[in-house]
Formats: sequence, structure tokens, C-alpha cells
Amino acid sequence: MSDSDTTGTTANADPRGSSAPAAVLAPLDDRLADLVALYKDLHRHPELGFQETRTAAEAARRLTASGYDVTTGIAETGVVGVLRNGPGPVVLLRADMDALPVTENSGLDYASTVPGRMHACGHDVHVTCLLGAADLLAAGRDHWSGTLIALFQPAEEVGSGARAMLDAGLYRDGLVPTPDVVLAQHVVPLGAGLIAYCPGPCMAAADSLEITFHGTGGHGSRPETTTDPILMAASFVQRVQSVVAREVAPKDQAVVTVGSFHAGDSANVIPDRAVVRLSVRTFDETVRTAVLAAIDRIARAEAAASGADRAPDTELLDSFPVTVNDATTLREVNEQFTELFGAQRLFAYEQATGSEDAGLLATAAGAPLYYWWLGGWDPEEFRTALAAGRLAQDIPSNHSPHFVPVVQPTLGMGVEALTAAALSRLGGGGKG
Repeated sequence: MSDSDTTGTTANADPRGSSAPAAVLAPLDDRLADLVALYKDLHRHPELGFQETRTAAEAARRLTASGYDVTTGIAETGVVGVLRNGPGPVVLLRADMDALPVTENSGLDYASTVPGRMHACGHDVHVTCLLGAADLLAAGRDHWSGTLIALFQPAEEVGSGARAMLDAGLYRDGLVPTPDVVLAQHVVPLGAGLIAYCPGPCMAAADSLEITFHGTGGHGSRPETTTDPILMAASFVQRVQSVVAREVAPKDQAVVTVGSFHAGDSANVIPDRAVVRLSVRTFDETVRTAVLAAIDRIARAEAAASGADRAPDTELLDSFPVTVNDATTLREVNEQFTELFGAQRLFAYEQATGSEDAGLLATAAGAPLYYWWLGGWDPEEFRTALAAGRLAQDIPSNHSPHFVPVVQPTLGMGVEALTAAALSRLGGGGKG
């Protein structure tokens, strides 16, 4: 995939009828080369959750240079920058930093240099865009008033980073002022230059479970002397699919996916346990509770049907809440986006069964959230695949070893979107 020739800079209108967005975004063209270099450097050096030391250090360095009060080491690697600029709202912009245990297969000259590690979900885009927006907003502080928080979060992929920062006293201990609004974006395999949004519940709650089935091991030649946990767990894997097919109403949404199955080490030995890991996605708490209860019921029933002496053990590995967009904030920020980018680049999209923890930052503050999707794939490739009805086949999804967003116009538009969204919530006229 090659970079587009377009810069992505479209700052030619002010959503509020003043010169603020145009003035604040005016230096972007001159700063894009530095942002592209930053992005490629971050992409070459991916770091897993709570290990983002290099990324965090660069974020802290740049925020300090831009004039922010910076705090580092929150929940291991979290970084926040606070820019106080007179009276007005407190706006929090959030980017996640962590990569994935994925081996990159992009063939790009800036591909990951870390074996088995890759920014396969685009968090390097998020960090770059927020640093770009934070720098522009600091330089353009004469055009707004209030307090801006730039938050760089660890460990989103495992669902614990936002919660860990809150537990570390993010609001409680005054590391940052309590925000009046939380804004965030995520790059996705839509055409670069597009922004998609979903009112209300936009991303699913997710629960990852590990279920250990206990049997009685023995020689493969004498299965009658054993209680086979592999057969037990295999029956569970098949039966658990009936939860969505037969226990969730068609009007509701749920996904149950078994992604890991481990048991035994030898062809002629029946082991004494089998371990299954699965993911549950829901949008409604009642549905979530029912699905989790059904999974537990089926696991216990399969163990009992196999004559196991011990019930299965279930461990909750991680959990994400439903991500819910505030209707008023979405509408008002989208008005800014429409003025800045044009209505043809902004469109409503269906709920995503992926999950996020950015909503925890808003919930803990009692603040509204707006979380939108930033297109990141080559526009022509996207249009071709869309016209052929081959999006799923031809455009890699997040977490794929081939998912590397096109550099431009993705970065430029991502910086513009965060900047415009922040300006839509901040007061007019800074301290000067």
C-alpha cells in the first residue's frame, strides 16, 4: 500500500462562524512531515500493553515542548498533559498506545522491527493524531479558552488501561481536572477521508472467559478408565453456539466466539483437563447477564453429562463496558465536522461488535462521550472493493497482520478531527 498524494488538510471553514478552526489548523501543512516521521517511527517500534515506555516517553517529550503540564507513569505507562487556558470547559482527548502480539505482513519499509509485535489496530495513528492536535491547540490558544487534557492510555487491547489509570487516581487525586466531555477516535478499514459515527450504544460490551474442564487422565488405549476432558470441552464448544442461535431474541445482538482450546501433549495420553477461552459481545446488560449465565449452565451440564467429579472453573480474563455516544455531543461535534469536511465525508454507521474502554473515562467523570471512526484505508482500494461487494475479502480488518492504514490523508484528517472536536467544546477566545 502506498501513501496518497493528498495532504488531507481541509481547514477552510469555521463551524462556529469565527476564524478559530481555520486559524488553529493553519500550521498543519507545515507540520505534516514531522507527524508522518513520528507515525512511521511508532509503527516500527510497537509495544504491548503496560510496556509502552518508548511511546510514552515521546508523548511526554512532545507535550512538554508544547507547553503542557505533564504527568507520566500513571498505571505504569500512562501519560497526561494538561493545558490551562483561562475559564471554560474541561475537554479530554484520549489516544490509546498499545500494540498487539501479531507478526506484521505488510511488506512496508516502515514495518515493525519487533518480532511478533505489530500496531495491527492503528494505535500508532491515534498517538500521532493526538500529538498533532495537542500541538496545534497549544500554538493556537489565543482562539479558545478552557482546559485541554491530552491523555495517552496504555493497555486498551486487554481492557484494563482506562480502569488502571482511574484506579491510579486520575481524577480522585487531581492528576487531571475532571473533564466536562471525553472525545476519542479510532482508525478503521473505511476509506481514508471518511468519518463514521453511531448514535447511542456504538460498540459492544465484551467479556473474555477462561473455562477449565476437569477430567481424569489415563492411557489412550483404556479410555474407559478416564473421564475425557477433551470430549467434555469439545461438546461444550459445539453446544455453546446454541446460546446465540436459540436463547437470544432476533431483535437483540450477541456474539459468542471460542478462540482458544488447549488440552494434552501426547497422542496416546488422555489429559486431566482442557482449557477453553471464549469472548462474549453484547449491547444490553440484560442480554449480557443471560448469555453469561447460559455459558456457565452449559459448561456445568457438559461436565455433569461426562461424569466429571468436579465442576468447571470459570475465570473472567477481561471486561469492556458498552461504549455509548452522547446524543447532544455527537450532534454538535458532527456539525463541526460537516462544516470542516463536507457532509459527503460524514456518515452514520451500524453498531460495531468490537469493544473499547474509553467510555470508562467518561463514566467516571459523569461526562458525555463522543467516539467516532476515522477512515484509514486507501480510498481507491476501498471504493473498488465496495463496488465489487468484496470489502470483507479485500480490505484487511483491524488486528490483521496486513492492517496498516494509508499514511495520508489519514493522519491529516485525524489531526483535524480531534482539533475541530475540541474547539467545538472549548470556549471562544483565549487569554492571549
